[in-house]
Amino acid sequence: MGDAQKDRDQAARLPEGDVVAILLEQHARIRELFGKVKQSSGERKQKTFDELRALLAVHETAEQMILRPVSADKAGKAEADARNAEEAEANKVLSELEKMDVDSAEFISRLAEFERSVLEHAENEEQQEFPAVRAGCPEDQLRKMGSRLQSVERMAPTHPHPKVAGSTAAQWLTGPFAAMVDRTKDALSKD
Repeated sequence: MGDAQKDRDQAARLPEGDVVAILLEQHARIRELFGKVKQSSGERKQKTFDELRALLAVHETAEQMILRPVSADKAGKAEADARNAEEAEANKVLSELEKMDVDSAEFISRLAEFERSVLEHAENEEQQEFPAVRAGCPEDQLRKMGSRLQSVERMAPTHPHPKVAGSTAAQWLTGPFAAMVDRTKDALSKD
């Protein structure tokens, strides 16, 4: 995840609807949101962090549910397990960040560490996982995965849930219920 434009350029070279193209676009947006959170303060910073938090929660849930089972087959179980473990740890940190004052020194310090780990995770996906999935799947399967990924994202939790993060089975079992609670919480917090 070198930079947002590089991710977008790479995504643009892939067929529309391809699961990897969708994920690369999201990586670009995540990178941009980290920058905006760091450059903001007060209510604007909180809103931008909330957008980043929701995108990360949805993105990682969808990867675990749609991409990881295929990755385990195409890139190997160890690769899929490593990415799931990184996401489980990120989910814990995101849950901690969510409870902090976004203008506090502790938040700023933890966010910097978190950004480094998220970018490293994305780089691992882009260099190891995505190429194996693209090489091992026909184009129609990659488009179907993209469609499924987007469907899952519409129903995924918007807040971190560390107890189920990193487990595809747990995401399928509890994700829809957690999403209902999260989306209700989000709607009520807008008042």
